[in-house]
Formats: sequence, structure tokens, C-alpha cells
Amino acid sequence: MAVDGAGDGAGDGAGNGAGLSKSLGGWHLWGIAVGLVISGEYFGWSYGWAQAGTLGFLVTTILVAVLYTTFIFSFTELTTAIPHAGGPFAYSHRAFGPLGGFIAGYATLIEFVFAPPAIALAIGAYLNVQFPDLSPKLAAVGAYGVFAALNIAGVTIAATFELCVTLLAIAELLVFMGVVSPGFTWGNFAAHGWSGETGPLSATALGGIFAAIPFAIWFFLAIEGAAMAAEEAKDPARTIPRAYIAGILTLVALAFGTMVLAGGVGDWRDLANINDPLPQAMKAVVGADSGWLHMLVWIGLFGLVASFHGIIMGYSRQIFALARAGFLPAGLSRLHPTRRTPHWAILAGAVVGIAAIFSDEVLAFGGQPLTANIVTLSVFGAIVMYIISMASLFRLRRTEADMQRPFRAPGYPLAPAVALGLACLCLAAMVYYNLLLFGVFVALLALGWLYCRLTVLRRPAGGALPEAGL
Repeated sequence: MAVDGAGDGAGDGAGNGAGLSKSLGGWHLWGIAVGLVISGEYFGWSYGWAQAGTLGFLVTTILVAVLYTTFIFSFTELTTAIPHAGGPFAYSHRAFGPLGGFIAGYATLIEFVFAPPAIALAIGAYLNVQFPDLSPKLAAVGAYGVFAALNIAGVTIAATFELCVTLLAIAELLVFMGVVSPGFTWGNFAAHGWSGETGPLSATALGGIFAAIPFAIWFFLAIEGAAMAAEEAKDPARTIPRAYIAGILTLVALAFGTMVLAGGVGDWRDLANINDPLPQAMKAVVGADSGWLHMLVWIGLFGLVASFHGIIMGYSRQIFALARAGFLPAGLSRLHPTRRTPHWAILAGAVVGIAAIFSDEVLAFGGQPLTANIVTLSVFGAIVMYIISMASLFRLRRTEADMQRPFRAPGYPLAPAVALGLACLCLAAMVYYNLLLFGVFVALLALGWLYCRLTVLRRPAGGALPEAGL
């Protein structure tokens, strides 16, 4: 059975005629895969230093890099076998039925809807460095307006823009590494490196290593979102594996280079709880008046913009696919009559994100900054999705052994088993250290399940996804 949504035509559940435009090439997909994530090199990860210290967080990042490498090599099998805008929702629905589809789809939705407000706040923080009178929150809202409009304009325009800003963001990270490397010393990096302690690994440091997991995941979070562009790819069987494999290798190299060099240019504790660690690290080397610093602030925005813009593309396709299948209100699956983009899905995610930006006026959790809480909530969604995706891979290998698989997971079953085991370990550690936020995550899933029980699961088809000819 090929999967798609409840609709009148293949690829468009709202009956708008033609479905999503198939116009993306391999470079576009690589740009989306890397661009979705690359803001994670610019901010967010340094909160992990506050938990684990530099040495402890290095251990955490190695663990998470292994998780993501094995996951992507395994996940690509699903993406090429079932090229669907719903991504994990489609794979898990096919493997486990409506409940599996719901868990994967809504977990992915939480991941992709709550990541953009954290990035938008970082954009505001970077702009505030240059314009101290500019409110970071107002700048974040402005970013939503600009990039929601760009995504509505058309997928080829959006993907080409994504590729360009991703290349600029990578170039800027390489410039950052080159400029700060003369100021790097291992002594600075290792000082107080085990959760603020100097000396051998202790129980406190071990706890910090696990507590820092969400912030190491932020280095790689959302790379899987390129799967949601599979319906718009020209040749998904060929281009998606290349994009994913090149993407994860690019991100691993950038993550370790950025983190290690930033941690060794001064007292890393000054960078541990801020949204702009790279400008502040560069300031320690070249001074506040350096042209390099101002270039980093301006060009560094491209990294944040690449992820922000790309994740808007990702959440809109997930909302579109869930709505097309009846798991969200049907109106969210309607496409723009001329642009063929899911404009209502784009706008709906923006409304939720802007509400999250201002939620710290009402809600606070664990004494952490708003950005850290949003990052953690988004990571909960990602980890749950990783677990059910790997479980779907194993199940479909058993139940649909004859399915056409243009790309087969190398090292099967070891690689997906490693990814599944590490994802379960990460989830257990995150629940232990973030019990209140996990309660929020579960409450969001419960509300979604209630909606599904009252709507799609009451229909005669029982939540089945009709054929789409994929």
C-alpha cells in the first residue's frame, strides 16, 4: 500500500487539483538537509556547557553524533521507499497503523513547530548586538512574517534561497574557525570541563553528560526534515541518499569544529547561557570593535535564517500531510491556487510559534531560559519520532520484505539497532532531567489524540490512508 492523505487527487487532500510541485534537485535537498540544522552550530548547544562543562559536553556530542549518523543511514531507506510529504508520519502509519502514524506525526509536528521560535529568538538576539534598542521578540515576530511569506511564494524559490543562505552560513562558520583558532588553547577548553569541576570524572559530571543531551541533539536536530520534501523531489531514489549522507557528514564536521574552538578561546562559562556564543567567543579573540566580529553578526544571521526558513518549510509539509489524512483540520491541507504551497499550514505554524515566543510572560519551567525550554520540548518530539521511525524500519523489513527499496540501510540490523538504542537512552535521560517539560509534551500529544479520536478515527475507514500512486 502506498500512503497518502484523504483527498480527491494524489498529493492534494483538499481537492485543489494538482499536488505539490516536483521541482527539487539534489543540491536543493542537500541545502534543505543542512540548512534545517545549521543554526544549531550558531546557538543553543552552549546551554549544554552549563550542564556538563566542555569535556562532559564533548562526550555527549560524540554519543549524539553516533546516534544521528546511524539514524540517517537507516532513515534514508524509509525516505526513498516511501517518498511522502508526511515523512515519519507516513512510514509509521504504514508500519503500525493509525496509532503509529499519530505518534510519529504529532511528535514530528511538536519538533518542527517549537524549533522555529527558539531560532527566531536567536535571530533577535543577534540583531540586538547591532541594534541594542531593537526588541529581540519583535525581531523574532518580524522574521516569521518575512520567511512565512517567502515559503508561500513557491517551493523552488524557497529551496533556492535555502541553498544560498546555507552555503553562506557554512562559509561563515569556516571563517569563525579560522579567526578564533589562534586564540585557542586546550587549557582554556579543559578548565572546569567536567560540569564545572577540574579533575577526574565524577558522579556529578556523569549526570551532567546525560542532562546535556538535548543541547547536543540541537547540533543535528531536524536534518530528517528533508524527508518532508520527498514528494517535491525530481528523483528521490537517487537524490535523497546523496543529500542525507553528504548532509550528516557536513554537520558532524561543523559541530565539532565550532564547539571545540569556541570553548578554548577564554572562559567558556561566559558563553554557557547565552543565545549568541559565537560572536562573544570571537570578541574574546579580536575585540569588540573588530570588523571580523561585525561580519560574524551579520553573516552569522544566515545560519539562523537557513534553519528558520527551512524548518518553516518542514513544519508546513507535516501539517499539510496530517491535515490531508484527516489528523488535523482539512482546511490546513489546502494549497495556494497559483503557488501550489500549503499556505494555511505555513500560517498556522507561525501563529503557534509567535505564541511560544511570548509564553515566558505566562509560563516558566525549571528556572531555565525560554530558549532552553523550547529547545528541550522540540527535542522530545524528535527523539520520540526517531524511536518509532527505527521501529517502523524493522517492522516493514519483516512485513513488507518485497517492498521496493532504492536505498537499503548499510549495516542492517546493527546500524538501526544502535540508533534505536541510543534514542531510547536519550529519551530516558531527558525524561529524568526534564520531567515537567515531558509532562507538557505528553499533554500536547494527548490533546492531539483526543482530536483524532473525535474525528478521523470515527470515520468508516478508521484512519486508513488511501492510495496515492507513490
